[in-house]
Amino acid sequence: MTGLRAINLILGAVMLAVGVLGAILPLLPSTPFLLAAAWFFSRGSPRAEQWLLQHPVLGRPLRNWLRERALSNRSKVLAIGMMAASYALLLFGTQPGLPLLIGTAVILTLAGSFIVTRPKPLDDAD
Repeated sequence: MTGLRAINLILGAVMLAVGVLGAILPLLPSTPFLLAAAWFFSRGSPRAEQWLLQHPVLGRPLRNWLRERALSNRSKVLAIGMMAASYALLLFGTQPGLPLLIGTAVILTLAGSFIVTRPKPLDDAD
């Protein structure tokens, strides 16, 4: 294994780990890290990339995004719900200033708008 392939494999594993943590922790996104893991794995280990894309839980949403840039309704609801929970945690769990509240609301609104406007996968059953 060449040095660059090994680095890509290691970075893919790190991105995968952070992505899995993001699925559990409310303030940490998972999708960008899982997409990064797929990208790094594609350059470092086709076997690891196939494992990730065929994973029973993580694989289908990744394949939908990579193939069609599409999100299932379930993924959209989950993403928007996690953003709302994160904002509620910021609002009620800390004592942020008004600029932080407004800035966060703007960013989450823009991100939510992007998510909601993505097409539904062609083979999506929900």
